[in-house]
Amino acid sequence: MRKLVITQNITVDGRIDMLGDWFDPTDQGADLLAELRRQDETCDAVLLGRETFEAFRGFWPNQDDDETGITNQLNTVDKYVVSTIMTDPRWQNSTVIFDDVVGTVRKLKDRPGQDIVCTGSVSLCHTLLTEGLVDELRLFTYPVIQGAG
Repeated sequence: MRKLVITQNITVDGRIDMLGDWFDPTDQGADLLAELRRQDETCDAVLLGRETFEAFRGFWPNQDDDETGITNQLNTVDKYVVSTIMTDPRWQNSTVIFDDVVGTVRKLKDRPGQDIVCTGSVSLCHTLLTEGLVDELRLFTYPVIQGAG
């Protein structure tokens, strides 16, 4: 069985909303990039809510000189987007999950493969946690106090 892993970037006051400029995905330290690359080696699928998917789709494929490796990883892995309104994900290797999210994620976990990673997508993460589908949480804490969100 594959692992379902939630990764979140989080402030020291427990906020994951991207309010302000505390997080820049293209400007990460060497240690964090090394850890992200290590984790990418065990990931072959990404699970996202629609809003996070659309934000990723609007940003990552347009990065021509991405030294982080994130663009290449996201372009090549299978992507699953949970949405009741999206019909065409318009990003290679993407599949829309329209209904029965819990059942579909259980089936994805039962398929052969590596880790499935869910990031951002707060409502989806809450559902996955409530349903007991999450095998691991990875929190990347930033030394910032956001105060809202």
